Amino acid sequence: MRTLEATPDVIVHCAAMTKVDDCEANRDLAFRLNEEGSRNVALACKAAGARLVAISTDYVFPGEPPREPWAWGETDIPRPRTVYGASKFAGEQMIQMILPDAVVLRIAWLYGAGGPSFVHTMAKLGAQEGPALKVVDDQRGNPTSTKVVADVIRFLLSRPDVSGIVHGTCEDQCTWYGLTVELFRLLGLKRGVVPCTTEEFPRPAPRPRNSALKKSVLNLLGYRTPRWQDALRDFVASEFPALAQSARV
Repeated sequence: MRTLEATPDVIVHCAAMTKVDDCEANRDLAFRLNEEGSRNVALACKAAGARLVAISTDYVFPGEPPREPWAWGETDIPRPRTVYGASKFAGEQMIQMILPDAVVLRIAWLYGAGGPSFVHTMAKLGAQEGPALKVVDDQRGNPTSTKVVADVIRFLLSRPDVSGIVHGTCEDQCTWYGLTVELFRLLGLKRGVVPCTTEEFPRPAPRPRNSALKKSVLNLLGYRTPRWQDALRDFVASEFPALAQSARV
């Protein structure tokens, strides 16, 4: 029997193939990394006696809500429409089969220091001269900073009694257009922004029209994530200090 080289108390499983269109074009690779990779991590945690917190995604849901406004809860049944979503859901199932006490933390619309992210791309485009930018206004979700996710993970690590599916995004929801408008306001950028439809920007993998997530488990535990507007404001102040300062002058 192989001797374990490390015996951690907790493993936070962040590794994944996350480029949605690449997953669509490379199904076998996506499942090897997102399903089999999660299986291997879960088996390693079981062998080490370690607790597992695994990161998953809003893409496990189909994104076609039965009514508006809508947010998917932890007990809603996943029905992924993309290879990425299907491979991540398969990874969730592997983890829960091997380690019933594991935490599967679903996050979405992520941005963080250094990028790359939608926020970084739009900040760069917004600082350039040119015609108004067309941004999709019929996809809804919860923009969420990596700091918020790190804070949620830190909280979950303090609660060894918590297991199962947990949603860990910011509060409230918006569209990509709404996110861009708020970002430009915070940065003081004057370039125009106009809403458009998903059909105007076709992609290999279908994007969810609404993948906003409820935080029912965290709320029951007395933990509230910040509103996406507040998290974005804090991020802008730290990531783009010069622009943020000039916008306040």
